Parts: sequence; C-alpha cells; structure tokens
Amino acid sequence: MSKSEEKPTDAQIERVESVHSRDSPAVNDDLSFKEFSDKEEHKKKNIFIRFKDSIYSKPEKRQNAWHLLTNLTNTQRITFAAAFFGWTLDAFDFFSVSLSATRIAEDFGVQPSDVTSAITTTLMLRPIGALIFGALADKYGRRWPLMIDIVLFSVINMASGFAPNLQTFIGLRAVFGIAMGGEWGLGASLALEALPVEARGLFSGIYQEGYACGFLLATLVNYAVVETGSSWRILFWVGAGFAILAVIIRIWVPESETFEEQKRTRKILGRSLWTETKLAVRNHWLRMIYMVVLMAFMNFFSHGSQDLYPTFLLKSLGYTPTQQTVTNVIMNIGAICGGTIFGYLSNYFGRRLILCVCAICAGAFIPLWIYAPNIHALQFGAFVMQFFVQGGWGVIPAHINELAPAAFRGLIPGLAYQLGNLISAASSQIEATIGERYPLKNGDGSLKLDAHGKAIPDYGLTQAIFMGCVCGGLLITTLIGKEERNKDFKENLAEDQTGHGAIGPADVKANEIEQGHDRTSEDST
Repeated sequence: MSKSEEKPTDAQIERVESVHSRDSPAVNDDLSFKEFSDKEEHKKKNIFIRFKDSIYSKPEKRQNAWHLLTNLTNTQRITFAAAFFGWTLDAFDFFSVSLSATRIAEDFGVQPSDVTSAITTTLMLRPIGALIFGALADKYGRRWPLMIDIVLFSVINMASGFAPNLQTFIGLRAVFGIAMGGEWGLGASLALEALPVEARGLFSGIYQEGYACGFLLATLVNYAVVETGSSWRILFWVGAGFAILAVIIRIWVPESETFEEQKRTRKILGRSLWTETKLAVRNHWLRMIYMVVLMAFMNFFSHGSQDLYPTFLLKSLGYTPTQQTVTNVIMNIGAICGGTIFGYLSNYFGRRLILCVCAICAGAFIPLWIYAPNIHALQFGAFVMQFFVQGGWGVIPAHINELAPAAFRGLIPGLAYQLGNLISAASSQIEATIGERYPLKNGDGSLKLDAHGKAIPDYGLTQAIFMGCVCGGLLITTLIGKEERNKDFKENLAEDQTGHGAIGPADVKANEIEQGHDRTSEDST
C-alpha cells in the first residue's frame, strides 16, 4: 500500500476534527452539548443502577426452609448445636446478673448500682477475650479454644454462686467477660464454615437468636427462683449445669475443614500468620473500621431497645413485676421469630437490604412500642420492635463473617462485635440519665411523683428519641457499606498479594504443582 493510501492515524483524525470544530463552531457546540448531556445522564443512571444493584438484586430461587433444616449431615448438626448452645449459655449467664441484681445487693449489703458494676466490668473485658480467643482460633483452630472457653464458663458459673462478697463476685465476672468475649466470634465462624452456603442465612438467624433464647431461659429460671423464695445463687448453679452439658456436646465437634485448608494453604505458600496479618491490614483496614462502626450501631440497636425497657414498664408506667416478666417473654419470642425469618430471607434478598428494612420498620413502630395505651398494646409493640431489631441481628453472623478477611474469620468478626458492644455499653445509662433530667409532668405542669414522693423519670421519651437516632444512623451506615453475600469460604483461603481477591483451592493446587516441578528440576540437576 502506498503512503497516499495509508489510513490516517488517530492523532491526525483528532487534528482534522479540531480544525472542523473551528470552522463550524455553532454546529459543534450543539453536538458537544448534546453528547455531554447524554454522557452525564448515562453516568448518573449507571451510578443509580450500581447503587441499586449493591442493595437489591433479583432474588435467587429460594429453597424450602424445612429442607435446609433437615438436610444437614450429623457432623453439621452437632457442630451448629454446640455453637448455638454455647451462645445461649453465654446470654443466660450474662442476664443472670441483671435479673438478680437487687437480691445480690441485699445479700452483700450494698446498693444495686454497686452490683451493676459487675455488668460494666464484663462488657469492658469482652474485647480482650475476643482478641485472645480469636487469635488462638486462627492460629490453632476453632475447636480447642472453644473447649477452653466453655470450661471457663462452667468454673466461673459455679464459683459465682459461692462468692462470699461483692469484690470476689466482680472479680469472677471480670474473668467471665474475657470468656464471653471469645464465644460469639468463634462459635459463629465454626458453625458457618461447617454449613452449606444455601443454609447460611437461615442458620445465621437461628444462631444469633441463641442470645434471645438465653435471655428467655434466664427470665424463666429467675421467675421460678423468685416465686419459690430461693437464693439468687441457684441461678448461677443452673448455669454451671448447662455449661457442663455444653462441654460434653463439644467433645464430639470436629475441627473446621475450612481452617484445615487455610492452614495447609499457608504452609504451601510459605506464609506465616504474621504475613497474613500484614496483608489483611494493608488490604482491608478500612473495611475493618467499617465493621466496628456497623457493630456499634447494631449494639446500640439492641441495647437501646432492651436494657431500659423493663425499668420503663415498672417506674414510668407503673406496671407490676409479673407484667414486666410476661412482656420480657413476649419480646424475646418476637426476637427469635424475627432473627430466624430475616436471616433466612437475607440469603436471597441480600444482607444489607434486610438490615435497611429492619432499621426502617423498627423506627416506624417506635410510637406503638412506647406510647401504646395499655399493657397488651405495649406487649404487641415490644414483640414487633424486637422482631425487627433481632431480625436485623439475624443477618449479622453471616454478614460479618463474609466481610472478614479469609485468614482471620476467627478473630475479626468477634473483635468487631465486642468493640462495637463496648462503644454501645453506655446505652441504658445515657437513656436513664436523660430520662431523670426530664421527668414526667402532669397536665398542670407539676411533676409526677411515685409512692415515695420522687419524680418519675420520662424513660419513654428518651428511649423513643434514642432509638430514632440509632435507626437513622444504622440505615446510613448500612447503605454506605458493602456485602459479599453467600461467599464460599472454601474458595477464599488466604489473602492475595494484590488485594484484589483471595487465593482459592485452584491457586493453591497450581502453586503446589509449580513447587513440585521446581523440586523435580532441582533433583535432576
């Protein structure tokens, strides 16, 4: 081809177009403006579509929940049962203190507020437990750290029932805080790694509601103790009996196959856990911070709707302890139903969409939850509130484990949860303090007084405002985040050096083959 017949280059075309644009500015300006407008409109649509798709995608074909429940292997069943029972026991023992605080104070000759310092101590030390047991789980496996954890439970429960004074009791609860900090993260990772992906959402919801089951069980046992006039110490001895049963169950639980593959992968890649740590922090530091913020809002979500509500029923509204107990039972039943249902739905509609729906609906039911005209309407409001609050929580075990770096599924979920819990620990104190500063008033503006002549705090208004703010904050936090719904843990075994993905079995196999070729070459030389 001659030079005259050669095709013009891109640079030559651009120069010709620029000359043409100078020769006919009006036409070019009109075209440019139209093209620019079309591009901007297309860009806006793309941003909207990407945002919509990140929150909602067409649901996958749902599997029957009963089929998912009954289609597990014996190993999967016992693994999940051990994790669920441990988390239930955790909640039972934690709420044993709050439910019997008044009687413990009378026995030790102190104020109830002195006993609640044991609860604060427990909450403060939970992140330490998450750090210790989480690190052990990622280094040595899930099974043995969980066994040590549950043995600690058993010993502390039994010893708490024999505590001779408040100082000893608080010391025991401090050790319990460390043990409690390790339970949730390890139990969730062990259970979800053992279960099939299609069942993850459903069992995430069931696992999380072990907490509500523990609260419900503690409420019922405490009610029996009070009605029979027995000592508060029996509550902790019952907890010790449950702990021994949990130890027996966990003897039969095998190690996580996913962890075994991760351990093998690190060996093949020639990486230490410290190398994996540096890669995870470098690649996912922002995500880790986000997880802590999300868990802080989630804990505000639960503590803000639960901790002060029984006191609100007794002090602000004047209902009886029996009505309070019945309401506690009803709200925990709502929690169990909500967590299970929304956990199941999150596998198909997405984790973040379900969280957004629960935050919006919980906010919408605040008036019924606080300002209902009678106890029956309040109990219905409490049921619905916990249905959505714990419905959101039902998503969390799966969501947080899917967001966690591959090599740190034992550490990061539990640590994020407990740090978020620590941030939100003052929820009830914030609500109570504001309520006491703004007491209830009569129609003529005078203060409402109780039987002892003291002003009645307006716990209802403060809870309503607090929960409204929390629902809004949770909604925004969820919207700006990401999710990795139904991520296959067995395909994500280690961190990729580039930070753009994870190393799976195929990569490990290729690396193993390459190492084999290298060894063969060395042997031949």
